Amino acid sequence: MRALRLLAGPRARAHVARHGLRAADIRAVPAAAGGPKGLILNPLDRFLFGHWLTGPGPSVHLAGASIGAWRLACACLPDADAALARLAEDYIAESYAPPTGERQSARNISARFAALLEAQLDGRQAELLAHPRLRLHVLTSRGRHLLRRERPGITHAGYLAAFGCNLLSRRALGLWLERVVFSDPREALPLTLSDLPTRRVALTPANLQPSIIGSGSIPFWLEAVHDIEGGPRGAYWDGGITDYHLHWPWQQIAAQPDSAGLVLYPHFQSRLVPGWLDKALRWRHRPTPALDNLVVLAPSPAWIATLPGAKLPDRQDFKVWQHDVASRMRAWRTAVAESQRLADEFAQWLDDGCPADRFEALESDSS
Repeated sequence: MRALRLLAGPRARAHVARHGLRAADIRAVPAAAGGPKGLILNPLDRFLFGHWLTGPGPSVHLAGASIGAWRLACACLPDADAALARLAEDYIAESYAPPTGERQSARNISARFAALLEAQLDGRQAELLAHPRLRLHVLTSRGRHLLRRERPGITHAGYLAAFGCNLLSRRALGLWLERVVFSDPREALPLTLSDLPTRRVALTPANLQPSIIGSGSIPFWLEAVHDIEGGPRGAYWDGGITDYHLHWPWQQIAAQPDSAGLVLYPHFQSRLVPGWLDKALRWRHRPTPALDNLVVLAPSPAWIATLPGAKLPDRQDFKVWQHDVASRMRAWRTAVAESQRLADEFAQWLDDGCPADRFEALESDSS
């Protein structure tokens, strides 16, 4: 049984069949929101950013939301392998337990999340943003109208309105939420985003951590981050609300003399869901020509069934094991250790000359 599935769009499959896959062929790496599910990609991330994508070559755009933004920020550090290993261990070891005598609150969870980021990134922001090859882009969702500020009751009403509008049309989600991309100022994203209102803000040492915290601020679980430096005023929430799996027009990334213009996507499932509110709207999960140049690396359902609980780690585990934190940590560490197979199988596929018969077509219904 193989742990890793290789899925790709037609342009990517044709290129690999002719030329194989080189690190220089990659121009972008997306990273999805999804909370603890992202832990399963940790050994694969460490191989990609700590070993395979190192060295000279064309710039690579890293675009992530929520835990994806945190993963990619660590990837930009000079010691990416060690930084990503620390991310996994810190994420697993944090219980988010409230102070003694207090009830759990969004404020406490936000404070603990901020402390994790500060411990890992504080003082290294400029170093991260000076990476010679990688260009970081952090996705956030800024509230509009009722969601412009976080307020009891009003925020709930705003998200109900956003949910209803999104059912009618993904574009209608833009009435309530604006995509704000905090981007490496050295080089813009090489594609145009027009599905939702979008602003681009220069990523700086001062707003790096606030933007990543905002990108991971799940409504009602964490507090929104207000008025991030350099960006428009307002409340910033989880970038996964607007861009859960970053189903973007990646086909706009053109091949260049030094690159095939491919997008490499380490993902925890085979489907790409546009926004968090689209999870139940399966007709929006279908592959489109926008994904023709994607190579997706995803765990197989059969292998997932061998993990603790026969599933990926997920946010509900905090509730299931709220009185047995040690068991949750043990299950998550086991899952991460087992996921070394994903990295090993990808490395072996590269060593074998990238046989194209391993590829499956991108799909819409299985996970």
